[in-house]
Amino acid sequence: MERVRDLDDRSAFEELVKRHQKKILNFFYRCGVQYDAEDLAQQTFVRLYRYRLNYKRSAKLTTFIFMMARQIWIDELRKRTRIQRLKEGWRKEAKQVAEPETAVNDARVDLTDALAKLSEDMRLAVELGVYQGLNYSEVAQILEVPEGTVKSRIFNALRKLRQILEQG
Repeated sequence: MERVRDLDDRSAFEELVKRHQKKILNFFYRCGVQYDAEDLAQQTFVRLYRYRLNYKRSAKLTTFIFMMARQIWIDELRKRTRIQRLKEGWRKEAKQVAEPETAVNDARVDLTDALAKLSEDMRLAVELGVYQGLNYSEVAQILEVPEGTVKSRIFNALRKLRQILEQG
C-alpha cells in the first residue's frame, strides 16, 4: 500500500485488489447483500485508491480496507432506506389517489399525471432507480450518463414531484 500511496504504483494496487477481493466480497455476502456484492466490492477498491494518500501504517491494511467496506455498506443501507421510504410514500399516495370517495383524494394530483410532468430524463431515472430498484451505477450504464448525473436527476425529480403533489 505504501508503494501505491507514495509512487502511485498501479501494479501494486492490482496486487492488493487480487489479494483482498475475495475477503471483501465475502464480507458483503455475509452482510446479506445478494445481488450487488461485486458492485460494493468495486466501490470499496475505488475508494481505497481515491483515499490512498490518507493511508498511514498505524494499523493493518486489511483494517483500513474493511473500514472502507463497512462505510460503503452503511452508505448502501442508507440509500436503500431512502428508496424504501420513497416507494412506501408513493404507494400510499397512489392508494389515496385510487380511492375517489374521500375529499382529500379529489384535491390531490394523480401520481401518474405528476410523473408525466417530469422531463423524460428525470422520469427515466426515477423509473429505473425507484420503480425497478436498480442502483445508480446500473441506471448510469443504461442511460449512458455519469453516475452523478443519475443522482442529481433523481434528487431533482423527487423534489419536483413533491412540489407538484403539494400544489395539486
